[in-house]
Amino acid sequence: MTPTPIRVFIADDDSIIRLDLRQMLEAMGYEVVGEAEDGEQALLSARNLRPDICILDVKMPAMDGIDVASHIANESLAPVILLTAYGDGELVERARGANVFGYLVKPFKPSDLGPAIEVARGNFERFVALNKEVASLGSRLESRRLIEKAKGTLMQREGISEAEAYRRIQTRSMDSRCSMKEIAEQILGADAQG
Repeated sequence: MTPTPIRVFIADDDSIIRLDLRQMLEAMGYEVVGEAEDGEQALLSARNLRPDICILDVKMPAMDGIDVASHIANESLAPVILLTAYGDGELVERARGANVFGYLVKPFKPSDLGPAIEVARGNFERFVALNKEVASLGSRLESRRLIEKAKGTLMQREGISEAEAYRRIQTRSMDSRCSMKEIAEQILGADAQG
């Protein structure tokens, strides 16, 4: 069984560069799933095509590549490599702020492209995993905060120890087959109403 080729989307306002890039990528075994000549079209296409990686020119009409990259990163669609003739500090800083995963300055060698794609994809996978972990930790922290608050409410309202308050929340959770967070929310909701 042959491995599925990496799906690449390219955007550049110069049709010759797009053609050269397409040929280069296909010769390297990548599948070019779409092209765009302006930033707005690039963003819509990236959303619809869900490529494995996007290669964008910085200077494009309608929306520049860095703005497109920022939207793509915020939506966790794919890693972005910027391909540009400009290497000045301001653009590099903007690219860094947009969570760009690679920056190639034209002219570049085909041998530069493959490693840039592979490194960008690996870093993006770690980026997505870290974001999921942060969200999970945030959710657990919120649950813990609610349970602590509910314990305090029970301790004050019923004059019981912290251990007993925790045990009651835990028992109620098991009996009702609800999470301890849900029980804590019920306790806090009842306390707010009463």
